[in-house]
Amino acid sequence: MAHIVIMPRQGISVESCILVEWKKEIGDEIKKGDILFVYETDKAVFEEAAAVNGVMLKKLYEEGDDVICLENVCIIGQKDEDITGLIKDFPDKSKEIPEQKANDETKVDIIKKSAPEKNSEGRVKISPRAKKLADKSNADITQAAASGAEGRIIQRDVAELIKNSIKITTPASKGYTGGAVGSGLAGSITSKDLKNITKQKQIVDFNEFVEVKLTNMRKIIGKALNESLSTMAQLTLNSTYDTKQIMAFRKNIKENKEKLNINNITLNDMVLYAVSKVLLKHADVNAHYTPDAIKQFKCANIGIAVDAERGLIVPTLFGADKMSLNELSLNAKDIIQQARVGKISPDLLTGATFTVTNLGTLDIESFTPVINPPQTAILGVCNITTKLKKDGTPYQAMGLSLTFDHRAIDGAPAARFLKDLCDYLENFINNLMLEAALGGII
Repeated sequence: MAHIVIMPRQGISVESCILVEWKKEIGDEIKKGDILFVYETDKAVFEEAAAVNGVMLKKLYEEGDDVICLENVCIIGQKDEDITGLIKDFPDKSKEIPEQKANDETKVDIIKKSAPEKNSEGRVKISPRAKKLADKSNADITQAAASGAEGRIIQRDVAELIKNSIKITTPASKGYTGGAVGSGLAGSITSKDLKNITKQKQIVDFNEFVEVKLTNMRKIIGKALNESLSTMAQLTLNSTYDTKQIMAFRKNIKENKEKLNINNITLNDMVLYAVSKVLLKHADVNAHYTPDAIKQFKCANIGIAVDAERGLIVPTLFGADKMSLNELSLNAKDIIQQARVGKISPDLLTGATFTVTNLGTLDIESFTPVINPPQTAILGVCNITTKLKKDGTPYQAMGLSLTFDHRAIDGAPAARFLKDLCDYLENFINNLMLEAALGGII
């Protein structure tokens, strides 16, 4: 019996996914566990494995299509199995008439063409390859005659639209291969325009470059950061603290972690732990800004900026304020690793009340981190440098950069948070001992 494969929903916040790549073609034999296709959300890439044995009978979407979660994607069954009853109500996204040669006028003429259809959102139906060509050529796709299935514009339709919209003078027609801007009557292309193409190509030869297509995730990151900077009144404060105690604690843990049966605590873990303890004492910093109110949280859900394979990802460490140092270290490492390999649930990429981003390992002394809306602040962790105290004594200092939204927080409250955080870290062992006396920290 035929089996319908649907687009999975990776988290309650995900409404659709991009079908990135098909791993199986129609007619391919499939075994349970074989990868059928690769798809991506705005933050991660996933592979969909077959749940049954059989043969790929039907693909309902193409690579590059944006597929609504839980929509039917393909059908697996037995060879020559009749699936007419299954697909009669499904839009066939994969069936496009093969591209015709430009000079085969007879075949082109018999293809049924119509005005392009629109989807439920009012957008013209167009294949990914056709859209790419239209974007590149600035073609008006609303003027195209659609010859694809169900009124869908395909690549040949756009190519024909472009060809028919270009006027070429007779002397220039023999040498024209495309890419010219017409300067003649009614925008027609002349021999002079062809010479300009040659000159332009010679100039381009001295400006070689590699064009890297923006991924869906890169577009989303860019949009979010641009929105953040254009809608907030962002200001950054920089400070440092003496790392003597956290370095001593780190050394002791490394030497005795097996004896203590404790995780490998890193400097980043200690900063996250300190943030979780100090954050709840500064309500304006642990908040979301909305047009009508500031939502102050009574828990520390800390976003951790991760340099992942596909770009910046910020997983959330929920309830960090309720974790021991060892628990926090284990949980932080777990979600960071999930984010780095792109195998994290979208549900772990929302809900942060404050974010920490660490560039200290890249020898950055100070920087201006960008707030992740609707949060009101973000902390940048910098490297360790040698500084001098007022009496001339050298010490190892770690830099911290706090960016805050001045719409929600005034300068003095933001400075007090940063000062309290530096004080906590500067007296890290003392604070741990006090917390241990009050109920344990590890």
